Amino acid sequence: MKDFRELDIWKRAHQLVLDLYRVTEDWPKSESFGLTHQVRRCAMGLAARVAEGCGRDSNVEFAVELRRAKASASELEYFLLLARDLTHLTHESHERLSGETVGVRKMVSGLLRKL
Repeated sequence: MKDFRELDIWKRAHQLVLDLYRVTEDWPKSESFGLTHQVRRCAMGLAARVAEGCGRDSNVEFAVELRRAKASASELEYFLLLARDLTHLTHESHERLSGETVGVRKMVSGLLRKL
């Protein structure tokens, strides 16, 4: 398989992880083991599953990881919506991060179709 660091989808997912880490640093400390943890876990899972899929032996196995990455993106979308509704994210930040999450998920779907 390909080196995951060469994939635009992984680069974009990794940037999303970095952006979310920065944003969640300012969230209430009471969310450290709740929403903050969940948002970071989902974002990392999205990027990590793309990387893991690249290390698999076949396109079939790669596709399994990409499907899991898509699921992580959907879960992340919900957590970002929840963060907005709890006022941890501004409307603008939510739109930007949610849009980026959707963009990565669409890239995952496109790569799945190619496989």
